[in-house]
Amino acid sequence: MSELLQPKAPLRTRIGAAPSERGARRAEEDAEALDLVELFFFAYRDFVGDADRLLENYGFGRAHHRVLHFVHRRPGLAIAALLDILKITKQSLNRVLKQLLDGGFVEARAGAVDRRQRLLYPTPRGARLARDLAALQSERFRRVLDELPPDARDAAAEFLFSMVDPKERERVRRHLGRADLGRDRR
Repeated sequence: MSELLQPKAPLRTRIGAAPSERGARRAEEDAEALDLVELFFFAYRDFVGDADRLLENYGFGRAHHRVLHFVHRRPGLAIAALLDILKITKQSLNRVLKQLLDGGFVEARAGAVDRRQRLLYPTPRGARLARDLAALQSERFRRVLDELPPDARDAAAEFLFSMVDPKERERVRRHLGRADLGRDRR
């Protein structure tokens, strides 16, 4: 039987005996959080796996996917803004962006006001790949949300938004155009 299918040991054996009731409660909370961490790993593995298989056909990886996603969703995105969204260095972006530019998936244009600024746009080929990738991942979300109660969409959005670092949340709200996210906290 696969290790994934093996039942876990009871909580007490998994985390050891706690010296106090408070310690036991904390250990149980930690175990519950670790279970969520594991679920997140599995969900992420399968979520990106759909796209990974398509990206392999192009010799691309997840970094290419992230760049293409944001360029497609925000045509005319400045490189500086993309760096800020992805929280990566310019050096990290340059390799991936060069491949997307050379492959005809993205094009860079000079800014209208500041000619030194480089604005990124998807080419028709890049837009097609971005749509195909988004369709795979959107289908997974639709399938999952269809299996859950109607209010699950809002709960899922709130959960994911809460995973964003607090200092970044306002920027993410603006980016998504969702001023309502995280506003109705208990």
